[in-house]
Amino acid sequence: MIDEQNTALSQAEIERYARHIILGEIGGPGQQKLKRARVLVVGAGGLGAPVLQYLAASGVGTLGIIDDDRVSLSNLQRQIIHSSDLVGSAKVESAARAIAAINPHVTVETHETRIARENAADLLRRYDIIVDGSDNFDTRYLLADICLEEKRPLISAALGRFDGSVTTLMPYAANPAGEANPSYRDLFPNPPPPGLLPACAEAGVLGVLPGVIGTLQATEVIKLITGIGEPLIGRLLLYDALTSRFETIKYKARKRSDDAA
Repeated sequence: MIDEQNTALSQAEIERYARHIILGEIGGPGQQKLKRARVLVVGAGGLGAPVLQYLAASGVGTLGIIDDDRVSLSNLQRQIIHSSDLVGSAKVESAARAIAAINPHVTVETHETRIARENAADLLRRYDIIVDGSDNFDTRYLLADICLEEKRPLISAALGRFDGSVTTLMPYAANPAGEANPSYRDLFPNPPPPGLLPACAEAGVLGVLPGVIGTLQATEVIKLITGIGEPLIGRLLLYDALTSRFETIKYKARKRSDDAA
C-alpha cells in the first residue's frame, strides 16, 4: 500500500535525516521509504507516545492516531507526548500538536474514536503497518484478528508493573523456509479471564517502562519499512526493568484445521 509517489526528499529533509542517510543500511532510498509509509498507532498513551515521537522524528510520512480518551494528570508520569497545559484535551489532538512540533514534514491523521469490530477493518486497511499501543486484551485480539484478515503487519506490545513485551506479527505470510508465520492466537490462544490481571490504574506501572517498550515497537516499524535487520516475527521479546534483563521466547504457528490434508 506504500505510495510510490512523492518520494523526493527536500534539502531540509536531507539535512534533518542526515544521520539516517549516512547509514548504509538505510541511505536515501530507505529514508524515502519512510517518507512514503503510512503507519497507524492505536492508542496515544504510554506505548503510543514514544512510538509516535520516534516515528515522527525518523521521518515516517503519515502517522494515524486512534484514541477516544482525554489527557488526565495521572497520564503525564509516563505518556510524555502530552503536557500539563493540555490536560483535558483529546489525546489525538494533543499528540498531533506534539508531532507537528517535532517534525513539520509529517502528516498526522487523527481518529478520535474507539477501535471496534464495526470500524476496525475500514481504519486499518488505510495504513501499511499497525502498532498496538492499547491497554486491554479485547483490543489486542481484535487488532490481531483484523490485521490477519487485512494482511497488515502488527507490532504488538504489553506492559506490566515493571516488565513488558513486544513481538511482530505477519501470520498471513511465510518465513524463508516456507512455513506459516505464527499469529497472536498461536502465542496467546485465549485471553485471560476478566479480572485476573489488574489494570494499570490498579497495579501501577514504572514511568520509564513504556518508553523502553514503545521505542522497541518503533524500531520494529522502521525495520519493516526499510527492510533492514530481523523483525521479531515468531519471537516474543521480554524486558524486566528490575533486573535490566532481556529474554527472547520463540513461538511457532500451531496446526490449523484448514491445514489438514
